This record gives sequence, C-alpha cells and structure tokens, in this order.
Amino acid sequence: MPKTHPARRTTIMDVARAAGVSRQTVSNAINSPERVRPDTRSKVLQVVDKLHYRPSSAARTLRHQRAGAVGTELNAVADQPSDIALPFLTALTLSAARHACHMVPFASKEAFPLLSGYQDMVRRRLVDAFILTDTHPGDPRPAWLEEAGIPYASFGRIYDDPTRGYWADVDGAAGTQMAVAHVAASGYQTVGFLGWPAGSAVGDLRREGWAQGVKEHDVAAGPEGSAPQSLPEALRAAEDLLDGLAVGDAVVCASDVLALGVHQAALARGWTPGADIGITGFDGSPVAHLHSITTLTQPLDDIAEHLFTILDHQLAGSPEPVQAALLVPTLDVNTSTKITPKKGTS
Repeated sequence: MPKTHPARRTTIMDVARAAGVSRQTVSNAINSPERVRPDTRSKVLQVVDKLHYRPSSAARTLRHQRAGAVGTELNAVADQPSDIALPFLTALTLSAARHACHMVPFASKEAFPLLSGYQDMVRRRLVDAFILTDTHPGDPRPAWLEEAGIPYASFGRIYDDPTRGYWADVDGAAGTQMAVAHVAASGYQTVGFLGWPAGSAVGDLRREGWAQGVKEHDVAAGPEGSAPQSLPEALRAAEDLLDGLAVGDAVVCASDVLALGVHQAALARGWTPGADIGITGFDGSPVAHLHSITTLTQPLDDIAEHLFTILDHQLAGSPEPVQAALLVPTLDVNTSTKITPKKGTS
C-alpha cells in the first residue's frame, strides 16, 4: 500500500504570495482590520478562504497577551563558544531596555538550533518575539516562525530565502578586504588566509573578501589553511600555514581565535607578531585586544538596535517592514600589523 503524506499546512506566507501583499498585511487584515484598506482586506480574506488558512493559536496568544520580552537561543552545544556571544547578548540587553522590554535567553544541551525550545517559549507565553543567531543554510527556524506568525529578527542573513528581510548582518567579505588593504599598505609582501572549513556561510564570505582583496592590491596570495573555532586546532593549522610564509608576510584570519593560533605559532618559531609577520583577526573580541591583535570589530550595538527596530514594526503591525541591514565592521589596528621598516626606509 503506497504511503500517504499529510497535506502541508497553509502558511501566512502562502496567503501573502497569493494575495500579492506582505506577510504583515495579511496579519493586519486578520487581526487589526482597521489598519488595512477595505479593498485590500477583502482580497486577503478571499485568499484566506480559498487556501483554507487558519492562523496559529500560538501566534494569537503572543499578540494579545504581551510578555514584554524577547527570546534568544544560546548555543550550548558548540565545541568552542563564539567570540562575540556574550558581547552580543550584552548589546541586546542594553537595546531591549530602550525598547521597553527585556531579553530571555534559553538553551538546550541537544542539537542546536532546536525548534522545541522555541515552541516551549511560545507555549509558556514567556516572550513576544525572538532574535535568532547563528543562521545557516537549512536553518528551520525562520520558516517555522513565519508559518506560526511569530515576530522575529535575525543576526545573520536568512540564507534559504533572501526575500525575508528581517535581519541585520556584518559584511564579512568587506571586512577581510579591508584587512588585506591594511596589511598591503603597511608593507607586507604576501598575504595568506586562515579560515574555517569550507561550508560555513560566514567563513566562506570572509574567505571571498580575502581572495578579492589580494587581487585588488599589490600583494601575492599566500597559502590558505582552515581550522574549526578551536585554539588547539587553529595552532596546528597555523604551524602548517607559516611554513609557506616568510618574515615580511601576513595572515588574514576569519576570527580572533584563529588569529591567536597564528600569533602563538609565530612566537613559537621566534617571529614577533607585527615586526616579522602581520596578523589580523575578525570579531573585535577580548582575545584580540588581550594579545594586541589587529581585528575587525563587529558593530554589535548598531546590529542590536536594528533588530529591535524590526521587531517594533512587526509587533506594532506596521504595513511597511524595516529593510535588512548589512553593516561594515571597523578595523581596529594594533601591534600585530606594525611591520619593522626595512633599512634605508623611514
């Protein structure tokens, strides 16, 4: 007997596409009809009936019984914590106060991200909306939140559907291009790259920026290496990478942890970071500042503020969504890219 599969539930995005309006307009037509023109509401409701759409009861609960809180999931199963997880949570907490709400972090020891954690937060009426982090291709959370009609904003692009505009992100490619431009202008000759293993959406973009940067500036592309976000792994990869470089060269890294691996490997072979080998990191973490590593600092305060602006518009039922934002990091120069001038130069 052939298997039968249950019909997919009609989502609010299905209605929006069929009616030629935004998701928020569909939500307003159903929940706040006074905010929608009569002809638009009539068109939306006709599509609602045609597609047999039934709004999520969980979403209705969130709309009508505000908790004054925003949830965010912490990655409790990562081998190494993110360089910016705590600084970003701090930025969110400060921004939340300016938007008359507070943050409710939650986590699980099981696979990250876990939809059941979001479902539990909704069922217990603990939050009005969510801020996502660590987005990636195949991430199930945006689609589930869209289907449930629950407001959300994302730190990181929504890779599976670029038309979803509820995000703010850092332009990683622009950042590593900036790092290459800096080390080239400082006098380093060859620029290598240490990134994460291929397949990381964020890491791949940072590598693209390095590759584009060496093409645009008068430097040679050095060897490439990769390592997960782990200092011991970064140190091992850096040792191999430095074998293909010489005094007067530089390494652009996809994170501050990777840059620290290069820093430690350079010291182990008697090279002084900056004077002998240029090193740049990415994230602007305490690790970089502690070891005087030039780094690309993410504008976390601006990102947090933009995400709350997105949520404010969704929670208020505004028909015009806030546009996604791609922000450029800031290059914070430290001694790891201060090369020793050659004799006869000033």
